[in-house]
Amino acid sequence: MASEADLIAEEDDAAEPSVAGGQTILVSVTAETAGERLDKTLAALAPELSRARIQALIADGRVSRAGAALADASAKAGPGDYRIEVPPPAPAEPQAEDIPLTVLFEDAHLIVVDKPAGMAVHPAPGSERGTLVNALLHHCGDSLSGVGGVARPGIVHRIDKETSGIVVAAKTDAAHKGLSALFAAHDIERAYVALVRGAPPARSGTIEAAIARSTNDRKKMAIVKTGGRHAVTHYLVDEVFGPEAKPLAARLTCRLETGRTHQIRVHLASKGCPCLGDPVYGSGPPAESVRRAMVEAGLGRQALHAALLGFRHPVTGETLRFESPLPADMARLAVLLAAL
Repeated sequence: MASEADLIAEEDDAAEPSVAGGQTILVSVTAETAGERLDKTLAALAPELSRARIQALIADGRVSRAGAALADASAKAGPGDYRIEVPPPAPAEPQAEDIPLTVLFEDAHLIVVDKPAGMAVHPAPGSERGTLVNALLHHCGDSLSGVGGVARPGIVHRIDKETSGIVVAAKTDAAHKGLSALFAAHDIERAYVALVRGAPPARSGTIEAAIARSTNDRKKMAIVKTGGRHAVTHYLVDEVFGPEAKPLAARLTCRLETGRTHQIRVHLASKGCPCLGDPVYGSGPPAESVRRAMVEAGLGRQALHAALLGFRHPVTGETLRFESPLPADMARLAVLLAAL
């Protein structure tokens, strides 16, 4: 059986470990190492900080050279001494926040919600507030399971911050342990809808490729030939947009046999059809007509939606199955793509 740490690491953005707070990091850029992007250069010189964390610190005015705060993470790093001010970490215990939730099901043991895009599942550096956990603490009070730890009460699984769709959380320890066992045994029905660039060569198929953290960027995952974690995604092409011989985009239904960090996004990108709008794995721009449709639809994130979640209630034994329609941005984009 997978460990608790393995379970909550599934599917979501890799959490950035916190750095001991209140410290100042001094690094020097030599003439030989100057010229690359500032965030990339500083992340290499201060490996305890991720590139995303460096970007956030720059945005907060906490990175300076010669006493002047730097504002552009993409600017070229010049030679000299840099000062990085790392603030104390936020309190580990998240606070309840009155954030509206779309509740699909709730009883004394668990709650199922339809998470909007842009909401992180639990607090992490850069997303300390406005998370699903903050909302659940307000909605459920003290009834959330404590098995997930102080920062992740009730959380059994996660989906990416910018992925919309269905998430289940436990309100009791018994439900938490039961749900964890179901996820560990892959005894959960999960389906995602993805709008992708181009289309896979086959109208249905299985992508089986191990996934591990990228050696080039710790915030990204990558397919590896050795090591990594076993990952299997089954896909079905529901609709093709544009010329049949050379599709511009497609709508896919993906069913997870395993649940790894960024699994669907990495697997689809490996087949040359990344999720539209994916800022991390969407290498290469889509066709101009598709880009116009994305702008008109207001898509500002990866076009991926957790549309279905089914499982046996871990306490009552009842069979539960929930479906979520496409959110407005993806629904509008699908309509516009169909007109290509």
